[in-house]
Amino acid sequence: MSAFHGVKQKPHGVARVISKRGFCSRSIAENLVREGRVSLRGKIVRDPDTPAYENDEIAVDGTPIEAAQKFYFAMNKPRGIVTTASDEKGRKTVMDLFREQYSKMYPGKPMPHIAPVGRLDAASEGLLLFTNDTQWADVILSPAGAKDPVPTSHIKIYRVQVAGKPSDDDLAKMEKGFNVLPRVFGESEEFMHAERAVLHSEGEKNCWLEITLSEGKNREIRRMLAHLGYEVMRLVRIQFDKYTLGDLKPGEIRAIKV
Repeated sequence: MSAFHGVKQKPHGVARVISKRGFCSRSIAENLVREGRVSLRGKIVRDPDTPAYENDEIAVDGTPIEAAQKFYFAMNKPRGIVTTASDEKGRKTVMDLFREQYSKMYPGKPMPHIAPVGRLDAASEGLLLFTNDTQWADVILSPAGAKDPVPTSHIKIYRVQVAGKPSDDDLAKMEKGFNVLPRVFGESEEFMHAERAVLHSEGEKNCWLEITLSEGKNREIRRMLAHLGYEVMRLVRIQFDKYTLGDLKPGEIRAIKV
């Protein structure tokens, strides 16, 4: 009997429920439904948005789809790798890299359906989480202020190499926040701020900053520093929620406990 039995649930589209069980991506599940290969409570359905509950009887090609084992991994994403499942420009993706690393760690074992939690742009490096647990991913990515089980949720810490050396006043401005020009002409300015921005180390012509964010706005650090007149040379995420990069080498993955 399902753990959800007797608890009032909110239905979702049947394709989403299949995806949440870790069987396949939502887009693939939608195609399976449209092809008439999915049954819900014993009857074939063809609309991916047909309401279904977490504990409903669902089958694909007659085989029941149960909730999959949950997997959680961390990767040290190298620079130049894009955070997508596939790339129209033919660039290597984090999923290509994950597949290679998984096959080395678990020879002969089929890779689970898994996806990155959030993203890092191609020029950025460092900690990227992966899972097939969509509920856990939703909590990790939920907007700041939501009621989360982990106090450090939303926190992302970066080491950022910058040409030149931002002044104490510049770093204070980042913590206070300011409006940044939009990436697309015609859109509104965005308010951005860092929870913490401090000097980590410095050389003759550049320095490393440690910047903590609690939001997930697009290219936030790069845009804030560009607004202040500084060029980002490298950007490495070293912590996301309670998970840290540690000694993970570029391109490597490791299983994590949640």
